[in-house]
Amino acid sequence: MAARTHTVTNQPPPLTGYDVFAGDLALWEAVGRHLDPALLPEATAELSLLGRAAGSAQVQRWGALANENPPRLRTHDRYGHRVDEVEFHPAWHRLLGKGVGAGLTAAWTTPGGHVRRAAGFLVWSQVEAGHGCPLSMTHAAVPALRAEPALAGVWEPRLTSRTYDPELRTADRKAGALFGMAMTEKQGGSDVRSNATVARPLAEPGAYELTGHKWFCSAPMSDGFLVLARAPEGLSCFLVPRVLPDGTRNPFAIQRLKDKLGNRSNASAEVEFDGTLAHRVGDEGHGVRTIIGMVAATRLDCVLGSAALMRQAVAQAVHHVTYREAFGGPLVDKPLMRNVLADLAVESEAATVLGLRLAAAYDAAQDPGAPGAAAERALLRLAVPVAKYWVTKRCTPLVAEALECLGGNGYVEESGMPRLLRESPLNSIWEGSGNVQALDVLRALQREPEALNAFLVEVGRARGADDRLDRAIRDLLAELADLGALEARARRVVERMALVLQGALLVRFAPPAVADVFCSSRLARDWGGAFGTLAPTLDLASVVERARPQPR
Repeated sequence: MAARTHTVTNQPPPLTGYDVFAGDLALWEAVGRHLDPALLPEATAELSLLGRAAGSAQVQRWGALANENPPRLRTHDRYGHRVDEVEFHPAWHRLLGKGVGAGLTAAWTTPGGHVRRAAGFLVWSQVEAGHGCPLSMTHAAVPALRAEPALAGVWEPRLTSRTYDPELRTADRKAGALFGMAMTEKQGGSDVRSNATVARPLAEPGAYELTGHKWFCSAPMSDGFLVLARAPEGLSCFLVPRVLPDGTRNPFAIQRLKDKLGNRSNASAEVEFDGTLAHRVGDEGHGVRTIIGMVAATRLDCVLGSAALMRQAVAQAVHHVTYREAFGGPLVDKPLMRNVLADLAVESEAATVLGLRLAAAYDAAQDPGAPGAAAERALLRLAVPVAKYWVTKRCTPLVAEALECLGGNGYVEESGMPRLLRESPLNSIWEGSGNVQALDVLRALQREPEALNAFLVEVGRARGADDRLDRAIRDLLAELADLGALEARARRVVERMALVLQGALLVRFAPPAVADVFCSSRLARDWGGAFGTLAPTLDLASVVERARPQPR
């Protein structure tokens, strides 16, 4: 008689064969809300194509392979020549090529491009987060390069191209290019003004020779890099091409690749400059001001990347408990599990709604003469670091709780949840950790009153719709009225700003059940210290159903 000990029952099917974009109602609605109706049919069709790819078993396998086969550094060729190349698994190139081809570096030249690109980045990052780094760096380099029109004229068409070309060649021989960034040094970290890399002017106008060491270089396989170095007039921004005009390699010694907690598919390196050619971007002595456009864009990508991790974690948790039965019925129907899932779902939706609102502000701010463009730029100045601080902070506890919804299965690598958990702290650290963001918000509050005014106008659009939100706005105004000794309570203030902004957006745009859960828990504080402590009188079932990854 055949043994039946290995009959598989009560296990959920894989979450594959679905549209990651169209199956996410919060994201779908945000794109519809922020895009010009004339652009919407084309954009949603393009995003659904990307979403179906992201939800396919084949592409999910690519993500797993890229994570399981991290990049390798090859410093020399067989003859002893220095090459400093990073080799990636073919799955990495497939993912990156698909991301470039989907326009995830083309926002600056596409109508409604930032909303479309933000939604695509949020969708595609759910497959594998590591390759989002070069996509983000390449996208974000454009505003900084525009400080030097001649350089932008050469590189911008290649950075915004939909052609992926991984070969290291001169710019004139490439249809598409990637950029990285190298700001921090071992003695300073986030304190980039302590950088010691030296830039010596050469005879050619705008050309310099760099000497120094960078502790973190993002995407070291790229065609070019924006770096900070100390010129005669002070800290300045430079473009370092990987290949010189004659086809030889620019001195760019990759000393080692970082062995990171997560983000395993992506290469982060220490690099050495020794007689390295660089071209100045912007004025000497104004390097931070020049590169801040890149930093602001990558900070928004940290928000979007965390929102992607949160959404994928929630989707996996809801999917699992829908099919898993315990204690006499499906887990999703158990009141306590429903409470946990609703709490996670609201946190995820708040992150998505905020990220897409900021992307819409980027689109609105592109035309300097357009009505409201100045106000949108002012809003971004304050809301980007606020969102970066809070959304990235919420990512790790959310992913950990979602993993627990799968029980022991979630702790096993095959589930994919451990990869999400290892990735979850990253965006809170990169592009300025929590304290850096809080202090940046503090500077904006003290020096740029138009930024605070734009923030208050934005949250004020929801006034009168929910008493709990109105009270939270009044409490925030009282907190902001006293800017003395603000540094010690900067995190508290930024957290309240983020919650009020998310609450205002949800009250205006989310279904009433979602806004009710958020305002009751996050603003009125009818909430415990862990997920799953919502008031049981709330409509939790509809919130969970909304979060279910579903066909459209």
